[in-house]
Amino acid sequence: MQVCVNGARGPADGTAVPLSPGALAGSAAGAVAAGAADVHVHPKAPCGRDTLSPRVLAATLAALRARLPASVRVGVTTGAWAEPDPAARLRRVRAWTVLPDHASVNWHEPGAEEIAAALLERGVGVEAGLWSGTDGAARFARSPLGPRVLRVLAEVTETDPAAAVRSARGLLSALGAAHGRPVLLHGEDAGAWPVLRLAGRLGLRTRVGLEDTLFLPDGRRAASNAELVGAGLTEWRTAREGGGRRRGMRCEGGSDGGE
Repeated sequence: MQVCVNGARGPADGTAVPLSPGALAGSAAGAVAAGAADVHVHPKAPCGRDTLSPRVLAATLAALRARLPASVRVGVTTGAWAEPDPAARLRRVRAWTVLPDHASVNWHEPGAEEIAAALLERGVGVEAGLWSGTDGAARFARSPLGPRVLRVLAEVTETDPAAAVRSARGLLSALGAAHGRPVLLHGEDAGAWPVLRLAGRLGLRTRVGLEDTLFLPDGRRAASNAELVGAGLTEWRTAREGGGRRRGMRCEGGSDGGE
């Protein structure tokens, strides 16, 4: 289970969303204590906006690593919204003085291949972000870098619960063998929990956190990333156990009337 600590959210999304390096570190530490094994964060400028600034990244990573076990890997975003110009984004990544363990690269964005290559050259793992509703999966299928990425992030952007599950299945089908790389499947907002449960049924890696949803499965507003991780692990495991039982029924000749 990966925890996505804050995403592109800002102060308007509530006090539970961590923004400063210290708040990010504290929230990530709580999520790891709740069971998260990997961390994804969006470093923030003082105004609360996502940034690829080497200085801000260094401070954020230092704070996180001071609070987390050495076994926990920390990743960051390289999203185009943080730096829209592909050339400037590439310069930012090449200027990083402190490196994350991995970084997500959205394959549908201009300059994605160059960003991924620069990260790999520097020894940073690449999470290939393949969004539903984009040509990211098709581009990734043709990419010579595909076999070298750390994992694939199958990212479902539809937020209607039923549509999100259908979209997730379509995206996974489009991914095919995904160059043999591990797949992490997740959704967002109202689609987050249905897609997480689908990941459990399929035995896929997943993530949860205040980037993907502000609410618990029962509709209550989450107080922390730790609370979301705890709920996420319960939902994933329950779905996984149910999926295993249904597969067992099919193997024994039973019918599967569910999804």
